[in-house]
Amino acid sequence: MRLLFVCGRNRWRSPTAEAVFARYEGIETQSAGVSEDADTPISTEAIEWADIIFVMEPIHKDKLAKAFGPLLRSKRISVLGIPDDYRFMQPELIALLKERVGRFIDLGSDR
Repeated sequence: MRLLFVCGRNRWRSPTAEAVFARYEGIETQSAGVSEDADTPISTEAIEWADIIFVMEPIHKDKLAKAFGPLLRSKRISVLGIPDDYRFMQPELIALLKERVGRFIDLGSDR
């Protein structure tokens, strides 16, 4: 399963998610940002690659829709509702990501 995690600037939330879920067997991960100054900007290739796209906030889903509307028709997009209040690999962020992503996919045993 290929999971794409998207936030604003791809500096804290989505790179944390990418790192955390890459540890799960059978899951491949990437991350990107929707802002112009994102460390890894969202791309057509990343969207096409993904089975599921997880965005941190509703605004990220809106920005994806505006930039890639037709490409998203066949994609599953889930809003995690995680605000930009955390640093990279912050334990509270990791716990929140596991809880929220676990609502959408089976993570098996916790890692």
